[in-house]
Amino acid sequence: MLTKEQRLNMLATPAGKIDVVIDSDTFNEIDDQFAICYALHCPEKMDVKAIYAAPFFNHHSTSPGDGMERSYQEILKLLELSRMQREVYRGSTDYLADENTPRISYAAEDLCVRAMNYSPEKPLYIVALGAITNVASALLMNPAIADRMVVVWLGGHSLEWDSNKEFNMGQDVAAARVVYKSGVPLVILPCLGVVSSFTISGPELNYWLTGQNDLCDYLAQNTIEEAEAYAKGKVWTRVIWDATAVGWLMNRDECFMRDRLMSTPVPEYEHRWTLTEDGPLCRYVYFIKRDALFEDMFARLRAHGKDALQ
Repeated sequence: MLTKEQRLNMLATPAGKIDVVIDSDTFNEIDDQFAICYALHCPEKMDVKAIYAAPFFNHHSTSPGDGMERSYQEILKLLELSRMQREVYRGSTDYLADENTPRISYAAEDLCVRAMNYSPEKPLYIVALGAITNVASALLMNPAIADRMVVVWLGGHSLEWDSNKEFNMGQDVAAARVVYKSGVPLVILPCLGVVSSFTISGPELNYWLTGQNDLCDYLAQNTIEEAEAYAKGKVWTRVIWDATAVGWLMNRDECFMRDRLMSTPVPEYEHRWTLTEDGPLCRYVYFIKRDALFEDMFARLRAHGKDALQ
């Protein structure tokens, strides 16, 4: 079990270069793509060791397993566009059936083994961007990894929101409860009420990204096409939710966001939070500095293509 000092150190914005694993439902929307590419283009800060495909089910898939497979293929596409190579693992094909039974997958098995190579003094950082099934499964399979990693998850809504029925959280509440009750050091980025301020428009995407390189063109075009199909001729901006989870790892001197320590809340099946007073400390993000974070991410994406295969 972690001491209070160890937990506080693990929940601080990391100093120096860190090892990262990304768990992503990449084909679900257009924001995971930005998050993955942002992380890959911060080599001085993070070494992305592996990327896991997470399950999802919406109009972009026919089942959670199909969503996972489409996400796996989208991750490979992003790596090709980035001219980079990383380990990529297929994750779960379904959500947890209960809070005691893991979904065995290549991703969960890899995390079980990989995280054991780390420690409270040098943890592995997990950037989770979808239903948190793979991470929860790994924690059920090997609870010892909870003291060796930090989970940065975009999931749920703000504590002040009238409901906690959010896509990442709502798909697999059992998995969220496993992670939140596991004692793993946790950084929470709520969607509505906090990260919902991190939006972008078509003209901005064209101004900052279009024509810069193949990767920027893909990100801009993919976002604009998805947004216009959804808006059906109306005015729109699009939330690039998931990039903020990567931004937290880059948040030196609170340059991109503000957060606070609090007792870890518990997500309930009725789509609400139960607040606790004696739970392990977590870090809760409550404000995003939108312009500063977009400026850093866009600068890194625009600079892509100057280096050879990494």
